Amino acid sequence: MTIRIAMWSGPRNLSTAMMRSFGNRADTFVSDEPFYGAFLKTSGAAHPMRDEVIAGMACDWENVMLSLVRDAPDGSAVWYQKHMWHHMAGPIGYDDFAGFTHAFLIREPERMIASYLRQREAAAFDDFALDRQADFFDREADRLGHAPPVVDANDVLANPEGVLTKLCAALGIAWDPAMLSWPPGRRATDGPWAPHWYSAVEASTGFGPPERDPVDLPDEARSLADRCQPYYQRLAVHRISA
Repeated sequence: MTIRIAMWSGPRNLSTAMMRSFGNRADTFVSDEPFYGAFLKTSGAAHPMRDEVIAGMACDWENVMLSLVRDAPDGSAVWYQKHMWHHMAGPIGYDDFAGFTHAFLIREPERMIASYLRQREAAAFDDFALDRQADFFDREADRLGHAPPVVDANDVLANPEGVLTKLCAALGIAWDPAMLSWPPGRRATDGPWAPHWYSAVEASTGFGPPERDPVDLPDEARSLADRCQPYYQRLAVHRISA
């Protein structure tokens, strides 16, 4: 039976590098933001490459969900699914993910927002949906009786092997050193939005150095980071440390 891992993240949280890491395991199939097309079609959000994304993937909420609860398409023992909680604007919610192993990928809000603004002209609270991610986390923690695994992007960069070893243990899968590096380039499993968003990860062959420099945000973006901070902290207190 396939172990289906739902990794919940916001944008610019090291999520694609994490997908590369899991995708380099011999036992793992990866899926890249499978609800993005449905989100764009439902919300009307004016995201980069909107028309190409809608045309390039399934956009019916229920059918996408049905495709995700089966065994991995290639028969792999592990199915790593990269999900963005702000995409979940339709009828699919927490209860539809029964039988999944959930994990949460977070990043300091000021660094997340600064990275986002390097790709887009403006950012809004709903672009990250940290409040909804925190509520989802709380529901899963209540179900389990303990916190589900949380990893912070900068902790992964500071000690990839240490953090990912503990993450694998929390997910119930074996640690694989192949997760530390990967070939450069695009993947067939990358979403159709890759030409806009994935230039850095396509050039990468592993995790980069941790971020240590202070972040300078304009006033409006700083206010947004302050609004996001309490939700980040709700998960950050549970994050895996090496």
